[in-house]
Amino acid sequence: MGKGLRLKYTNMEQQSNHRNHQTQGLSSRSLVVRRGVPFKVTLFFEGRGYDSQVDTLTFAAFLGLSLSLENRSYVAFPASFAMHNPQSGWNAQILQGDVYSKSLSVQISAPPSASIGLYTLHFKVQSQYQTRNYIIGDFILLFNPWCRGDSVFLPGENQREEYVKNDFGFIYTGTPQNMESRPWAFGQFEEGILEICLNLLQISPQHGRNSGRDYFSRRDPVYISRVVCAMINCEDDRGVLKGNWSGDYSSGVNPSDWTGSAEILQQWARSKFSPVRYGQCWVYAAVMCTVMRVLGIPTRVVTNFNSAHDTNANMIIEEYYSDRGEKLNISADSIWNFHVWVECWMARPDLGYGCDGWQVLDPTPQERSEGVFCCGPSPVTAIKRGCVNLLYDVPFVFAEVNADVHTIIVRNNQEISRSVDRGRIGSLICTKSIGLNTYENITTAYKIPKVTQMYPCVKMHKPLRHRVPLFCGSVVKVRYSTCPSQNSITKLVLLINFSGEYCVYEAGGRKSVEVSLLMRKPPIMGENIEFTVNITNKSNFAKVLRECVNGQAKEYNSSALKAFWEAYNVIKIGPFEVKTINHQIPYSLYGKELVGHNLMNLAVVIEDEETKECVLASEEINISSPTISIELANEHNIVQNEEQTAIIVFTNTLPVPVSDGTLTVEGVGLIEGKLQFELPVLQAGEKVERAVRFTPRTLGSKMLLAHLITRSNIYVSGFKTVYFLHCK
Repeated sequence: MGKGLRLKYTNMEQQSNHRNHQTQGLSSRSLVVRRGVPFKVTLFFEGRGYDSQVDTLTFAAFLGLSLSLENRSYVAFPASFAMHNPQSGWNAQILQGDVYSKSLSVQISAPPSASIGLYTLHFKVQSQYQTRNYIIGDFILLFNPWCRGDSVFLPGENQREEYVKNDFGFIYTGTPQNMESRPWAFGQFEEGILEICLNLLQISPQHGRNSGRDYFSRRDPVYISRVVCAMINCEDDRGVLKGNWSGDYSSGVNPSDWTGSAEILQQWARSKFSPVRYGQCWVYAAVMCTVMRVLGIPTRVVTNFNSAHDTNANMIIEEYYSDRGEKLNISADSIWNFHVWVECWMARPDLGYGCDGWQVLDPTPQERSEGVFCCGPSPVTAIKRGCVNLLYDVPFVFAEVNADVHTIIVRNNQEISRSVDRGRIGSLICTKSIGLNTYENITTAYKIPKVTQMYPCVKMHKPLRHRVPLFCGSVVKVRYSTCPSQNSITKLVLLINFSGEYCVYEAGGRKSVEVSLLMRKPPIMGENIEFTVNITNKSNFAKVLRECVNGQAKEYNSSALKAFWEAYNVIKIGPFEVKTINHQIPYSLYGKELVGHNLMNLAVVIEDEETKECVLASEEINISSPTISIELANEHNIVQNEEQTAIIVFTNTLPVPVSDGTLTVEGVGLIEGKLQFELPVLQAGEKVERAVRFTPRTLGSKMLLAHLITRSNIYVSGFKTVYFLHCK
């Protein structure tokens, strides 16, 4: 018994610890555990076993990679047989061991407020005759949404499965009327992804400026989320992605070609953290979703349709049209057909009651937040309540889902008509449903529903310091003018008192003509685009009207291009008559004009030849692409580690040949890397099939994804969810 206790080796009990900590598959190299839940290590000694009367054991956990202990954050804690409250700090509880046994099981507990990251576990033995120090090994500590004491605790196992462990999902694009589901592989269980996400924290500017403060702050998901949000783009640091909306992607990858996060993160790491080219909003958001899920923060990708970018923070987006119905690129403000960000689940003790839960984070570099290109975390509850004084960036997100749209018709650089739409912005906000391959409408979580109709409005002479709804004020004076020939009000002037603050509003009167533009059927690539213009004469006088209608291709985040199709008509309409005019645009005219996401702006201006009154109706549409079908040969008997076969089928539904096509098939957990096939020229109506073999590696639901890209920029995709719940 005179010899000191000597450690022979350590078993980090990875398999059981990973199972208990819900970290299976995150890393094959390191022990990965979550804070707030104990993990077990077994120590094996040589010479003799542990003697509680003689030996004193102390553990120390060092956070960080520096070789100098002075530059690392650490905590030391003694081992004992006593039970320990995990809320009170780090602890080592001896489970079993005596002087006759040469092994000792110890349960290590990290508090639910511990900093996350890569730790090195040290072990010191003090006995009667000597002291020995050992390095036991490394472990990675993550946030724990399964632990009630953790600030990212998420109730509901189905929610945790979806927002933490699910490694595939959908990104919603297009328009609210014709939404498209874009499959995405988050890939958090792919080789090296966990380590890359930890490196992202290590090379952040916050860590470079003050590593000690950074290590201490990593206990806070609010802090972590802002660091990650800024690091996803490369505008201020050595971030992951470089943005590009120019349409020229020759020096990188077209953002639409990406199908998963793992490839992007792995490329970034291989290049020694040079930015990957290129990303756009959905790519930024999807990569951030991967990083946050890896770190243990519940995260989901969210699409805001008709998203406002309000550059001057006045809650108004101005859109300009010519009197021929052509959309003009005049305003600095813009409306993105869709914009994609993420929501992360966390408590917000820094903001007080009512701000916990989902928080908006937007890594797309649009505006600076405290000098850095990031946005959030903004509490969704605060956005809905309009609490624009709260951290972080609530006013910007509030405008993205709530701004008013002023539509202005101009002639010879003069405004001739203006109308206001209070319901268009943020008309649909959605995310993937839990456990389903459909979307969930979460619009009401962000905003109180508004009236969606258009209101005539010319100007407000004196802007209010605070944006107040019109019905909150009292009308002091009314002045109006009429058109004698039509016997209708053409201009209305209101002096309104908002609690002692007076403003003058000029508003157009009731329009004598109404117009709407409606699609006759969902637009599909290769078919004619068919729509109607419906005109209603609201007066008791016959009218002669001029119809100007046109189509413009556009990108989702920018103004429309020059009109490629126009039509003109002179219409005679009787009192209170309704007329419908049919229009169609053949594929031969629009097929080569489309860019990006196959979006088009349709607009019509109806002008009264006598009064020169103009009214406008517009609709932004996206044209659905053909799809790829995937058929499984043995769909209802998929077995882990047993080879399966999928048949990939593409039929050219376009009226023109498709050539120079590359078919790519991939599937996280199903196929190693990507399989690619060069396709022959496919004439209209021709079909091609390819058989693909894959082997499921892990239990659960996985996604098999196929996409076809041609030189003519036709993008076609398809997916199949693969379920396998048992081993062979």
